[in-house]
Amino acid sequence: MASGSRQAAWEFFGAELKRRRENAALTQAELGARVFVSGGYIGQFEQAIRKPQLDVAQRIDEILQTDGFFERLWKKLIKEQPYAAHFAHAVELERLATEICEYAPTVIPGLLQTPEYARAVFLAGNPFATDEYIEDLVNVRMDRTRLLKDATRPMYWLVLHECALRIPVGGPAVMAHQLDHVATLMRKRDVVVQVLPFAAGAHPNMGKLMWLLGFEDAPPTVYTEGVRSGNLVDEPAMVKRIRATYDQLRAAALSPEASLTLLESAAEDYRRCTSS
Repeated sequence: MASGSRQAAWEFFGAELKRRRENAALTQAELGARVFVSGGYIGQFEQAIRKPQLDVAQRIDEILQTDGFFERLWKKLIKEQPYAAHFAHAVELERLATEICEYAPTVIPGLLQTPEYARAVFLAGNPFATDEYIEDLVNVRMDRTRLLKDATRPMYWLVLHECALRIPVGGPAVMAHQLDHVATLMRKRDVVVQVLPFAAGAHPNMGKLMWLLGFEDAPPTVYTEGVRSGNLVDEPAMVKRIRATYDQLRAAALSPEASLTLLESAAEDYRRCTSS
């Protein structure tokens, strides 16, 4: 499904939610209280600004007595997303964010990946896949990277563990090109990257990928990811605690200037490997 058609489908979801909520004589705040989200979130679902998670759609069905309508529609829309179900909602929010702060412990994040690096990552996770399937995944990943090329791109701040610089994904030539790409984005001031060096030792959030997403007219959200699973957190107290953890990571990391020097040095090391 094309992105425009998908958005229209979510707008239908929101219009139906509003119609059935009003038929039940419930305000947004009243429905929100019964399904454990804020009334503002119900309003954003109705305007297709945000998409509910599955458990919220199920509770809406229960409260509005819609016989599974919203659950079925949600599953249909998510199934037609080019992303895994656990990741699709996070990508939708990513497109709306005005600020993205990310911590990546072992892999260059998707928004900064080159096609060659992305291909190597997908091949490692799908060793029996066809070339066509891998190329589809790479194309979807590259579509995401366009977010940072838009004039209205979000502020993107990355804390990247040095581990991600040292794992030779795709081999030395691919890594040299990938690190050059990140360095170029840094020099153009499209992104801010800080490297958390091995020398920092133990640190908060060890081994756990996370994004913090900030919005102009909505509360911040955090996305964390595990093995073929993901979790969106928007409970204010928890988001505040995670933000404090991210601030600790930034404080422990190298400055952007020192990080750029380390990235360029690592890229040169990989280039020497290709020429030896």
